[in-house]
Amino acid sequence: MNTKLPDINTEFSEWYNEVVRRAKLADHAPVRGCMVVRPYGCAIWENIQAIVDKKIKDTGHQNALFPLFIPESFLKREADHVAGFSPELAVVTHAGGKELEEPLVVRPTSETIIHYMFAQWLVSWRDLPIKINQWANVVRWEMRPRAFLRTTEFWWQEGHTAHETEQEAEEETLCMLEQYRDLIENYLAIPVFAGQKSEQEKFAGALKTYTLEAIMPDGKALQMCTSHRISQTFAHAFDMSFQDRNGNVSFPHLTSWAVTTRAIGAMIMMHGDNKGLIIPPKIAPIQVIIIPICNDKNRTEVMQYIHVIEQELKTHNIRIAIDNDAQSTPGAKYHEAELRGIPLRLEVGPRDVTSNVVTIVDRLSSAKEVVVRDSLVATIEQKLALIQKMLFENACARRQQQERIITALSDIANSIEEHRGYFVTSWCGDVACETALKEYKASIRCLRPDSRIQDFCFCCKNPRVTDIIVARSY
Repeated sequence: MNTKLPDINTEFSEWYNEVVRRAKLADHAPVRGCMVVRPYGCAIWENIQAIVDKKIKDTGHQNALFPLFIPESFLKREADHVAGFSPELAVVTHAGGKELEEPLVVRPTSETIIHYMFAQWLVSWRDLPIKINQWANVVRWEMRPRAFLRTTEFWWQEGHTAHETEQEAEEETLCMLEQYRDLIENYLAIPVFAGQKSEQEKFAGALKTYTLEAIMPDGKALQMCTSHRISQTFAHAFDMSFQDRNGNVSFPHLTSWAVTTRAIGAMIMMHGDNKGLIIPPKIAPIQVIIIPICNDKNRTEVMQYIHVIEQELKTHNIRIAIDNDAQSTPGAKYHEAELRGIPLRLEVGPRDVTSNVVTIVDRLSSAKEVVVRDSLVATIEQKLALIQKMLFENACARRQQQERIITALSDIANSIEEHRGYFVTSWCGDVACETALKEYKASIRCLRPDSRIQDFCFCCKNPRVTDIIVARSY
């Protein structure tokens, strides 16, 4: 059996698919475009969920649950929204052996059903803000599926809020964008660009869409999450009115924001190598794996020593597992631990027991260190923190190398096939100039008004309005 993975540098797509399968993160489901998230992949998602859920509650939101099925007429109430989602909808026309009077849409996103309920709950300005979050699965019919990155069914949280003023809604969208940035940079160890989407790229039905964009090792951009200021047409469409402080009828300002299981796909691509995954310690289901090196004669002695270490590490909230499969060789266990991206490996044999030491191997550098028991916990905590830090710094350094500043469309035309990275340039804001990028399968990933490459547009040479980040994307 060939255990070698495809080369990450020359066969990135094949490498990704094989790592997902061999590390037992997910499998293909019988329905095209759907996936089964296996326990190891689910454990990563649960760690992400725990982090995000705390952030959501700490910023004053509450969790709720809304129906999977949405009346088709609800989506049609907001023209931009239905136009944006129509190609991706799954529609139920029959149930209980009968044709339905009105088709039901399988939830692609929940703005419409949640706004319908907001209208029932909202009477006065005193009822605002309404700040609701839902953990759910959604369905968007995907033509080019890839596990975690693009699937017909995926898992996410979706936050939906209603506010008294436009300023409050804007502050909400930016607040949640920063919560996501903290998750992605400080837990997933992925550097991102934060910015506003162009009019063409924004969410269907939004006034503004803010995004966090990451650049993967193959040079393609990946949208990590979005936070939207929703158009008030939704509030009007669902008669979501309230009595304001002056006794007049007003309509609330709305937001929505989400992060999905795509975050797992980003982590896989950003930190992997030819051995497999490298999972950032803060979200790793297993931070430390202990591998016994023993035989039948000394197994009891070695395992007793290991169990003492196990309890000590658990006391310090270090997530630990023991690979005590007697049928596998130590070498096979090392290979499996590396494939699964476990940050630290402890090797324990009879000599270690006698000397009261442990051998530590870290996944990032593969360096070995013999550590005395008394300093084991402190050493592990230091190494986990260092791995987390190094993963982020390595990703930042690679992204810096991927940047290319350009001044003209011809720069993209001449180099996009060879350049494994993104472009920064200046833009006039005209849709025609943005559309010109599509000929090269590129798009504006986000606006970057804080930089100034030049005073004129990369395409038409008219005066610059903003700088932009351009890349091909997943």
